[in-house]
Amino acid sequence: MKYLHTMVRVHDLDASLAFYCGLLEMVEVSRYQSEDDEFTLVYLAAPEDVDQANEERAPILELTYNWDGEVYQGGRNFGHLAYEVDDVYAICQKALDQGITINVPPKDGHMAFFRSPDNISIELLQKGDSLPVQEPWASMQVTGEW
Repeated sequence: MKYLHTMVRVHDLDASLAFYCGLLEMVEVSRYQSEDDEFTLVYLAAPEDVDQANEERAPILELTYNWDGEVYQGGRNFGHLAYEVDDVYAICQKALDQGITINVPPKDGHMAFFRSPDNISIELLQKGDSLPVQEPWASMQVTGEW
């Protein structure tokens, strides 16, 4: 068995691309628009996975934008998307700077959770060893659901 992709339905494609490509620095590897203008599929890969994604179409994140305008609920029952990152503190700071609530701050220098514009829980895991514990993360409270 091999992991291929995760599909997430999104309500606002531009906001979602700003989140995944802008904040998380994922790369769009392909896009498909239905001939009958019902949906758009955008396939993203983590920067270190772009070559593999282009060759094997995996591992990727598929953003599905249905043009009917439906707002999808229930991001919590989906679970979460997890990404290994080079600096969990730097991405969490970038998220804070963009007004994103850090639901589980990286108190231990290793793991954090926050949510996408479509309420999908995102887990960040520090690559390699945990970073040294530092403020403001060590004092931040866990908030909301993740």
